[in-house]
Amino acid sequence: MSYRFALPLILLLSVTSLRASEKPNIVFLFADDQCTYSVGCYGNRDAITPNMDKLARDGLVFHKHYNTTAICMASRASVFTGMYEYKTGCNFSHGDMHQDVWQNSYPKQLRQAGYLTAFAGKFGIVVQGQGLCEEDFDFWGGGPGQTDYETAKNKSMQAYAQQYPHSTLSYGAFGQDVIRESVKQQKPFCLSISFKAPHKPATPDPRFDSIYAGKTFVKPENFGRAFGDHLSPQSKMGRQYPRFTEWHYDTEYDGEMAKYHQQIYGIDVAVGMIRDELAAQGIADNTVVIYTSDNGYICGSHGYGSKVLPMEESSRVPLMIYDPRSPSSGKQLRCDQLTGNVDFAPTLLELAGLPIPANMDGKSLVGLLENPQQGGHDQLPFINVFGPVATHSLSCLTKRYKYTYWWYGDKTIEPVEELFDTQEDPLELKNLASSPQHREILKAMQKGYDQELAKWKNQAVDYNDYRRYGTLFDRNIAMESKTQLMAVPATDRNARKQRKK
Repeated sequence: MSYRFALPLILLLSVTSLRASEKPNIVFLFADDQCTYSVGCYGNRDAITPNMDKLARDGLVFHKHYNTTAICMASRASVFTGMYEYKTGCNFSHGDMHQDVWQNSYPKQLRQAGYLTAFAGKFGIVVQGQGLCEEDFDFWGGGPGQTDYETAKNKSMQAYAQQYPHSTLSYGAFGQDVIRESVKQQKPFCLSISFKAPHKPATPDPRFDSIYAGKTFVKPENFGRAFGDHLSPQSKMGRQYPRFTEWHYDTEYDGEMAKYHQQIYGIDVAVGMIRDELAAQGIADNTVVIYTSDNGYICGSHGYGSKVLPMEESSRVPLMIYDPRSPSSGKQLRCDQLTGNVDFAPTLLELAGLPIPANMDGKSLVGLLENPQQGGHDQLPFINVFGPVATHSLSCLTKRYKYTYWWYGDKTIEPVEELFDTQEDPLELKNLASSPQHREILKAMQKGYDQELAKWKNQAVDYNDYRRYGTLFDRNIAMESKTQLMAVPATDRNARKQRKK
């Protein structure tokens, strides 16, 4: 009798052991310009996002997740490499990524470890001598620049154009094909999809026109110019300030938000397509799904538009991770620890059982999936060196506070400090930098800022115009000593002209 039951038990234990040692599949889904209040699970009742909300219920929702740079190219470089912008050396108007930096990226390392790698959508960066790096992926649906909402205009995605003329759902179909083929090949896969949506110019998929038709949206409590008077004059010197009116948030808010949310609804449908295929192929219980965005979006808060700036709407983004093997799964938990976009590369490497390179600034999020209350960062930098030099700044973020030193000054404005308590004042309505009651907190945040700047000075690449910010952002150097560094060096200007040709 004992042998009759022993054999099935041995087989069961063997299968269980095999499943435990199996490398998980990884699905990394990346929106473009999606803020937290565009997702239902972050508390906005106006948002219709059933698949994102289900992913949140199944997995873990991160409440304090920030991009360390809130602009497409630089953010994507940090995601690929796990490093801050001044170490990737990569952003618009600065320059392309060098090959030695790309070699340690998560797609390169996962493929070398035996993963099938797939990428579709907006690649976002260029690697010197390699371009878009198509040859580093087993399945390619990516494109240069901003890509196009019209599927037929994306060369690598044209096979999906007839059934899915709008690109958002074409990426869902691409994901389904990758999943099926990977199952056939019996190999673990890492599927990375970078949606163009909801990036402007707003171009929603017309098949979803009815979803938000005639909808009246509730404006955030910090909406409008009246709630931006206390913000630095430097932040008003870039394109984010005029876009409040240029993009008609002031006069056509409901119409603008309907288009914005309709584009996100398309992504939500694509998320559902991918998760349904995982279930159909019987691999959902060994596939980690990550959903986030490259930066947030300022849809009229404080009387601004677009992104780039350190305010919450721009820097903080949604993040949901579902690992079906994790004890936190299905418990509808939230993580309040401080995390950043530099954490994705080390997370994916740890999921695959690979060592995390010492050069990465990020920390793996895998531990937080086990215990959402322990881990994360004590502080993170937030970087902007895009756009007019007056808007360039460095911030220091902690779980509760955000400190920004606006270094720029001229005949009309002086350098300014901002300190916000994002726990008690998430809408950033009161600058505490001059508050006597917060003097010690200000000193602590200044110290944290100086620590982040010291890392910049010691670790920044010596190309693509990153070194001078070690001086420009220094709180202890007089403005008079910075004026000669304010102009972009002629050698850098010439290099950029050559890249544009």
